[in-house]
Amino acid sequence: MMRIPPYQAQAYLSAVPPSNRRKTQSMPKSATRDDGRVHEKPTPPFHGALACLSLCILLSSLGTSIANVALPTLAAAFSASFEQVQWIVLAYLLAMTTLVVSVGRLGDIVGRRRLLLSGLLLFTLASACCAVAPTFGLLVAARAAQGLGAAIMAALGMAIIGEAVPRERTGSAMGLLGTMSAVGTALGPSLGGLMISAFGWRSIFLLNIPLGLLALYLSRRFLREDGGKSRDARNRFDSLGTFLLAATLAAYALAMTTGRSAPAWTGASLLLATVIGGALFLLVEARISSPLIQLAAFRSEGLSANLATSALVATVMMTTFVVGPFYLSGVYALDEAEIGAVMAIGPVLSILSGVFAGRIVDRLGAPRLILIGLTEMAVGAIVLSTMGPAFGVAGYIAGIVILTPGYQLFQAANNTAAMASIPADRRGVTSGLVNLSRNLGLITGASAMGAIFRFAAGTGDIAKAPPEAVAFGMQATFGTAALLIVVAIILAAGTRILAGRAAHTQDAP
Repeated sequence: MMRIPPYQAQAYLSAVPPSNRRKTQSMPKSATRDDGRVHEKPTPPFHGALACLSLCILLSSLGTSIANVALPTLAAAFSASFEQVQWIVLAYLLAMTTLVVSVGRLGDIVGRRRLLLSGLLLFTLASACCAVAPTFGLLVAARAAQGLGAAIMAALGMAIIGEAVPRERTGSAMGLLGTMSAVGTALGPSLGGLMISAFGWRSIFLLNIPLGLLALYLSRRFLREDGGKSRDARNRFDSLGTFLLAATLAAYALAMTTGRSAPAWTGASLLLATVIGGALFLLVEARISSPLIQLAAFRSEGLSANLATSALVATVMMTTFVVGPFYLSGVYALDEAEIGAVMAIGPVLSILSGVFAGRIVDRLGAPRLILIGLTEMAVGAIVLSTMGPAFGVAGYIAGIVILTPGYQLFQAANNTAAMASIPADRRGVTSGLVNLSRNLGLITGASAMGAIFRFAAGTGDIAKAPPEAVAFGMQATFGTAALLIVVAIILAAGTRILAGRAAHTQDAP
């Protein structure tokens, strides 16, 4: 059989039709030509890399949802109050939210594969520490470390997609990542409940160890080496900006979570700290030579719209988790098992529609499908606001059946569009911003949409509100959600119009 010289491999690969290229991926990995010059190494098969990145996203989302079901058990095990045991969830979420942008930028500098391996190792070791934690304080600290590992996996998983997957398959890959996120969210409560009942609460953390080791193996086996950038003035890590952004995001997240149940002055102080911290962060980023976030990137209408719409959509999706259980129990008197069955419909639809949505994005393009997904979500929110009270549980399910596939279509298209034109040395921080916008939307949705629900129902204790009050609160909340999606549609449509005009201007003589 004829052997292709290493220095001809790249030219040969370019000439081979796409359908026959799989055979060339196992070519020799020699990086030196006969004349001493270096050529690019062939990319490893992307299916293994995609499996690794999917497992990373699954672990990060599973770490969020699986601990929620254990809170009553952990409160009894450590004699902790309800307010204290909430920190088992908050520590993880705060670490993810506050550091996801910073670790994305750090990956751009030191190498995304190297940092992803470190994040996987940290997540696995932190899971082991959670499982053997002898005290409540150590458990919370281990959960924070676990959240940092999850932030690395979430930010770099999306960033590496652009390098590991062919460009024409990016939409499908983004759809698969969205599916794995939904799988982790849906699987966590049920799997956690089964494991706690059979093996105790420590088992939900022990589960992460073999999965983390598998992800480590796949990362080392299939992800391409990237050495990072030189540590000159342009690529120096922005420590001050990182600290200010983390402090600002932590203050906001605390104001939206624990600040709601604290005295009024505590919530106001946290919001004031958020404003001051945000202003200082912008001032620092505008003046230093190597900022954590290049503010000029936000002058791009495309990226700004992608982040804004992502936050709005996440706010709406959180509404289904905040309002749904109270509506189903307060109006239709469903028990816990029945509520769980109805609430599982959304995640199951996300799992089924995620990869399909990504393939449609690859075929039709992201900008058009962003608008289609948002329109479908708006229809779903309107159905929930109108048909839910009119047709009972069936009306609620109909709205979820419309809303959820629209969300998956939007997510695959929006993430693909956000990462499409980003330079290789900024993919990590951009991926971090996309994840941050989603996390902030989820936090805001849990707080703001919950407040709208309570205000419309006319009571501070939804559990004791009459059915008609709960039904009106649900209508008002999802009516507000529909308006938020309309705002997102306007942003996305405006961005597409501006992009079309810019392209027309460039083509004009």
